[in-house]
Amino acid sequence: MPPLKTILFDLDGTIIDSIRLIIDSYHHTLATHGLPARTDEEWLRGIGTPLRVQFADWKDSPGIEAMIATYREYNLRNHDSCVVPYPGVAGAIRAIRAAGRQTGLVTSKNRHGALLGLRLCELEPLMDVIVGADDVVNPKPHGEPVELAMQRLDADPATTVYVGDSIHDMHSGRAAGVRTAAVLWGPFARADLEPAAPDWWLERPSDLLKLLEVQ
Repeated sequence: MPPLKTILFDLDGTIIDSIRLIIDSYHHTLATHGLPARTDEEWLRGIGTPLRVQFADWKDSPGIEAMIATYREYNLRNHDSCVVPYPGVAGAIRAIRAAGRQTGLVTSKNRHGALLGLRLCELEPLMDVIVGADDVVNPKPHGEPVELAMQRLDADPATTVYVGDSIHDMHSGRAAGVRTAAVLWGPFARADLEPAAPDWWLERPSDLLKLLEVQ
């Protein structure tokens, strides 16, 4: 197994703890548009996919664009007061960079929202590439987001790993031909991710440093 040279990260549920805000933003959107509520669990299943996927059932009325606008207004207004970095993740990413590895962000958020999260962790300067939902035609779980990040970095799939918390992340990495690492400090349990057979299980942020030991 060749050493890893490129380590790509998901954002929500992996670098930042934003899951409560995301779910609350969905609840707020349905309530604002007078639509029947969905449960936390129903919204959670789609986390890791873009807003257009989550709101696909309402493409006609009131319309996806209106729902996305409502979601983003609420989410951005509450972002900095509700979102926190997972303890230890930023330090581990700094150590990975210090060890000479390329790092990048591959997220289902658009670029503006992704930058808010990275700046909260003071990690924006440490990402060699940022790929968001507005950069691709086919979002996760399709392989295109991870493929685009590798293309921009001139990275080899054989020496690349995608680190994420959702099964959509794992499937995207697999589809792109890279290795995958599932984090267990996010909202999903091991049982939720086992069907994707990730190459590594990371139980705590310090386990990210184990990726530097791959030989």
